[in-house]
Formats: sequence, structure tokens, C-alpha cells
Amino acid sequence: MLFRFRPLARFWAVLLILVNLGALLFLDTWYGRVALAAIIAAVVVMIVIHAKLGFVRLLGIGHLFWIPMLVWFAVDLPNRATHPALWWWVILLMGFNLVSLVIDSIDVWRFIRSERDPHYVWERPADASPRRND
Repeated sequence: MLFRFRPLARFWAVLLILVNLGALLFLDTWYGRVALAAIIAAVVVMIVIHAKLGFVRLLGIGHLFWIPMLVWFAVDLPNRATHPALWWWVILLMGFNLVSLVIDSIDVWRFIRSERDPHYVWERPADASPRRND
């Protein structure tokens, strides 16, 4: 599905995914484990929403799990001098996820305000059976 996005949205999504998957490099820390748990929780929520409604603006609600994570990380940043790679990853993660949360908040608000049509409608080959968005 990611490769069906428009180029700028695809580029953003790939960067967001890569930064979040950086958690796998830091699983020996609470930062990595908490980030991975927030990612898994978000993906589960988004899979359920997508299965029921398709690719709608409400999908952004899954990123709600990032809010407590980002607050905690902002209050308790790792030590830059002793853990520079971890510090840079947490800073990148916070920046990317905050931007994504702003975008998601707007999308969820628009969904609540009755913009319920799928955000993306995927084109299907002529011989494909009709279905909702995948």
C-alpha cells in the first residue's frame, strides 16, 4: 500500500517508518522498548480500523500511543555525552512523530467533522474485482 502513495507522502511515510524502526537498534534500553510497544499498539489499532473502514482519515488515531511516549522522552532525554546515538535517535523520533501527530490530528478532526470518504482511493486494474480500499 505504501508504494501507492503520492511521491511526497511516500517519502514522508518511508522516513517515518525508518525512524520508528530505529527502536530495534535500541532494544537494550527502555527508550527502544517503549517506542516498539507504541509502534505495535498503533499498528494493531490501524489494522483494525483499516479492515473495517478502509484507508480513512481516522487511521491517525492509532498514533495516540505516541503522546505519552513523547512526553516521557521529552522529560527524560538520554544523556547526550554518554549515549550520543541514542540521544540523536530519540530527538529524531520525537521530531518526526510530533509532525506526524499534527498531521494525524488534523486528519482525525476532519474525519470527526464528517470527511469520512477514504483519504486515498486506490486505482484497480480493469480485471480486478471491486472492493473497498486496501
